[in-house]
Amino acid sequence: MSLLEVKNLSVGFREGKKVLPVIDGVSFSVDRGGILALVGESGCGKSASCLALTRLNANSAVIRADSARFEGSKGTVELLELSPRELRRVRGGGIAYIFQEPLSSLNPVFRIGDQIAEVLQLHRSEVTDCEAETLRLLAAVGIPDPAARMMNFPHELSGGMQQRVMIAMALAGDPELLIADEPTTALDVTIQAQIIELLAELRRSRGTAVILITHNFGVVAQLADHVAVMYAGRIVESAPVRELIASPRHPYTRALLAAVPELGGGSRRLVTIPGQVPAPADFPAGCRFCTRCGEIPAGCEARCREQIPPAVEIAPGHLVSCWNFAGKGREEK
Repeated sequence: MSLLEVKNLSVGFREGKKVLPVIDGVSFSVDRGGILALVGESGCGKSASCLALTRLNANSAVIRADSARFEGSKGTVELLELSPRELRRVRGGGIAYIFQEPLSSLNPVFRIGDQIAEVLQLHRSEVTDCEAETLRLLAAVGIPDPAARMMNFPHELSGGMQQRVMIAMALAGDPELLIADEPTTALDVTIQAQIIELLAELRRSRGTAVILITHNFGVVAQLADHVAVMYAGRIVESAPVRELIASPRHPYTRALLAAVPELGGGSRRLVTIPGQVPAPADFPAGCRFCTRCGEIPAGCEARCREQIPPAVEIAPGHLVSCWNFAGKGREEK
């Protein structure tokens, strides 16, 4: 059963009197205890999609969806229909975020222990000893000497420690869904491996579902059950992670995987994707990858530029939006 099911999510940002569309018709689901990876280059809309779920970008965004249903332990809710007061209960308590760049997300003038205790007071009224629970959470995320660390200010910790504190704060509300936005960015490979193992352990021990936002296919292969590849505000391919890595179908997915550096590659030049993700004001009318695609089928160039390709199910759970596959599977409605 899905813990979260999102159907046809669209997000736009106001530019004067106009609304500039950034996310267009995104649909995905996350099972209880499952890990979904959202993959794509910077600017593809991964973070904006997830922030929209709890309207964290609502001040500047226009958010619409056919449905954004969260089936938590406290009942089923439509996230985009909640009042601000109801939404505050979901943020942190039902859905928690680990944001990019922990040092800029942590409050620099409050001690680590105080910041975690604030989450406990907001979302865990049953906790009578906040200090003891804070120590337990810091120990659970692998921070040594938690009694001393809870007295530190954020700048006194290393990048890896700051990221662990962010995870401890997210867990303090006992969420059922954790949204981890580039949790290993700017960390060295040893610390990256520790954070990956920590997220995997949270799923094993607590049954926490995770949406992992990343551009790192190595992290995806280690952690995720299912992966959705985003490009310019749309999901272009989604599949179980092993199938997608073994048999990528969309040209963009293949290009991303080809660009992953290989150990033992010697002096071979790294593969790159020519061009860059278009700005929302410059999105093509049809396939948004068409201006960078080297696999446009013969006779389809006009259609690729002018018509949005439908999402076609080419194998159970494997969807791809590309005119190469139109008519070759079951079209997703």
